[in-house]
Amino acid sequence: MDYQQTLNYLFSQLPMYQRVGKAAYKANLNNTLALDEYFGRPHRLYKTIHIAGTNGKGSVSHMLASVLMAAGYRVGLYTSPHLIDFRERIKVDGKPISKEDVVEFVQQHKSIFERIQPSFFEMTVALAFKYFADKQVDIAVIEVGLGGRLDSTNIITPELSVITNIGLDHTDLLGDTLQLIAQEKAGIIKPNIPVVISELQEDIQQVFIEKASAEGAPITFASEIYAVKHTLVRDGVQEFKVENKQDKTNLTLAVDLLGKYQAKNILGVVSAIDVLSTREFDIDRIQAAQGLEKAASSTGLLGRWQIINQSPLVICDTGHNVDGITQLVEQIANTPHNKLHMVIGMVGDKNIDGVLSLLPKEANYYFTKASIPRALHQDELSRKASKFSLSGSTHSEVKEALAFAYTKAMPDDLIFIGGSTFVVADALS
Repeated sequence: MDYQQTLNYLFSQLPMYQRVGKAAYKANLNNTLALDEYFGRPHRLYKTIHIAGTNGKGSVSHMLASVLMAAGYRVGLYTSPHLIDFRERIKVDGKPISKEDVVEFVQQHKSIFERIQPSFFEMTVALAFKYFADKQVDIAVIEVGLGGRLDSTNIITPELSVITNIGLDHTDLLGDTLQLIAQEKAGIIKPNIPVVISELQEDIQQVFIEKASAEGAPITFASEIYAVKHTLVRDGVQEFKVENKQDKTNLTLAVDLLGKYQAKNILGVVSAIDVLSTREFDIDRIQAAQGLEKAASSTGLLGRWQIINQSPLVICDTGHNVDGITQLVEQIANTPHNKLHMVIGMVGDKNIDGVLSLLPKEANYYFTKASIPRALHQDELSRKASKFSLSGSTHSEVKEALAFAYTKAMPDDLIFIGGSTFVVADALS
């Protein structure tokens, strides 16, 4: 098989959550453990950092990977989902796994996949863990796919666990309250391994405190130690003035990620660097600053308040749940523009009404459908949106919707593309 044939095999043979949803979710680690044993437990050959959360875990993963690279470490990075190419999921020092390595892995081990019948995600985790061992990384930053406790990545014993903010998402699998979701995310907390919680959320902080106490894990709430006092965007980077609440010292950090929601994520990253320095990692302030300033460019992170055109201004973002959309709507309102054009598509198993209720009513809408089975049909999305006084045209493909928006937008208008990770993926591909 060539690379495309290999991907076709993976996408068709192995149930893939991004495409089919709940049917691909395995509520145990049996397949992951069987594959791990088959490959000789490769994740034990290097150090790891484990990152979970509802929103922000992808950004935090890429920022930490970039900081570690700037400090001279050989760094593996495992994230999901991908936007354009499967290989985005598995990188070493910012470079995606080669097509040849993907093909060889599947061809050599096809028989074990057909025997164990893992999900797409379980197979991908096995590939990543083996690849990082083969490439002799010093440390790998591992992003949880979904939840935490039963996620395939949760067989590692990391140097540090990081949990970003908690919101209502994947409620059909993780629970329909913040407490239940937090319990699933807290499942990555390991005995005696420090954990950083980016944001102290009062109604769920006790979930993390109790789990950490039970495991003897030192716990840090980053927002109790640090606060962002000022933000400024210039020359393609976002500057944060970060104050240490305890000694009142200040750091000025620039990040090439422009979403204002990164203010929450940066606190978790700074606290994580502090903890790593106590675990024999040599990261000085200059290296940390250098890594953050090129977090996206050095790791290839896409789809986070990403500007893809200037006139008209065209921005895409993968935020897709109520918490994420709340922050995006606020940033859209604070971004100078004349008329607003929204290219929007959603996945059918999300809180669609909750998201639609937040979207600005004065915008022109281009309702569309991402190219995955889980995507909500554009006509159904338009019908649901009409209940919230949102109106516009419907388009069967994202590229078609975007092209139509371009014909309607004037140079000083803003076109926003979002509502789903997969809408952004189709726009960028």
